[in-house]
Amino acid sequence: MPNGIKFVLTGDSDRGTITEYHRKPSPLLLNKCLSSDVAGLPKKVVSSIVKVDGNGIESKFTVGMEVEKNQLHRNSVREYELFCGFEHDRSCGYEAVTHILPLLPAGTWRNKVYDMMHKAEVIIDDQFSPSDSTCGGHITLGVNGLDGVTINELVRKYSGIILAMYRFRMNNKYCGHNQRMEVEVQQRWGGSTFRYRSCSYSYPADSRGWQHKYQVALVKGNLLEFRIPSKFESVKQMMRRYELFYELLNYAVNVKGSYTNFLKKITPLVKIIYPNPEAADYILRLAVHFQKFINTGKVDEQIAKWAAR
Repeated sequence: MPNGIKFVLTGDSDRGTITEYHRKPSPLLLNKCLSSDVAGLPKKVVSSIVKVDGNGIESKFTVGMEVEKNQLHRNSVREYELFCGFEHDRSCGYEAVTHILPLLPAGTWRNKVYDMMHKAEVIIDDQFSPSDSTCGGHITLGVNGLDGVTINELVRKYSGIILAMYRFRMNNKYCGHNQRMEVEVQQRWGGSTFRYRSCSYSYPADSRGWQHKYQVALVKGNLLEFRIPSKFESVKQMMRRYELFYELLNYAVNVKGSYTNFLKKITPLVKIIYPNPEAADYILRLAVHFQKFINTGKVDEQIAKWAAR
């Protein structure tokens, strides 16, 4: 295949059917490619993003996304290369969940992921399948060789930008708990070892404190699920979020530099997401305060309306 890997439909009719909650077909792992898919990238970049062994080439980083919608466009429910399936969602209405995708820098392989997104526009774009504030856009990250706790510990050092961008979701009971992304105590849960703070699981008594599931970022075995991102409204927005979380994960795992330098690195992307210069500058300023909050618990007055004291 001189043109590299090709993402295709499976022909499984269940992937084009709306199922009950948590009954959708399992996602496929789509993070393998051929050498032509990474051709042209600098060797240093290739070594940081892929693993090469007897099983071929696969991305070190993976991402999965959940697209929640109030309604799905008429006749749009069918199999897509991007989605593992559809199911009813308790809080919003419907949910389309992607396969496990490679999380990549710019290049041929990333373009193929973007092509899948464009093909699913009728599901992703609000003009076809509307959503409202009850809907979210969960994003799950994986790193080859790391567990979810370690991923959390690494990305926590740079996640102030995530809180800044999705700050309005910090008061949402389904994703606003454990805002500082703390992992402190090891306990046994469901056969796997997780670290979490030892306190009450109930809400709303401490509506923005600890809760075993509805957290800003939830450790799930070898994965970390960011529950705080807001709804997906367009393909373009999905692409920019893909790029943002690649930069976050790559910097946390491969670069491990200062938070100041990380913000400098992503400033061009933030300015694309927020074309108004004043809005972009505001987000970057908030990102500094939110990172200080994550690190120390200090709540600056500029973020007091969102951050839990």
